[in-house]
Amino acid sequence: MRALSALFLITSLCTPALAQSPAPSAAQAAQRDRMKTCNVDAGTQKLAGDARKSFIADCLAGKNASAPDKQLTTQQAKMKTCNADASAKGLKGTARRSFMSNCLKG
Repeated sequence: MRALSALFLITSLCTPALAQSPAPSAAQAAQRDRMKTCNVDAGTQKLAGDARKSFIADCLAGKNASAPDKQLTTQQAKMKTCNADASAKGLKGTARRSFMSNCLKG
């Protein structure tokens, strides 16, 4: 009977400590957000395997985001300009797709 009482006492003392999980710190939240962003970027670039691992490691270390020597290709620059123009005009849906298509062609 004493063993059962002791087990109950220990269990009741430990349960509240296990039920509470500490809130993530600001650094943990920033790391989680950075991981999400790097993962999305790797997916956008359709990276897989070792290339994806390497990209994410560099991204988390801040090497990808701060690469000042990375130049946009002609197509990327055109896409960026057309996208900004479409956003400035407030285009959405079919009108935006049509505008983007024409803008990228010419």
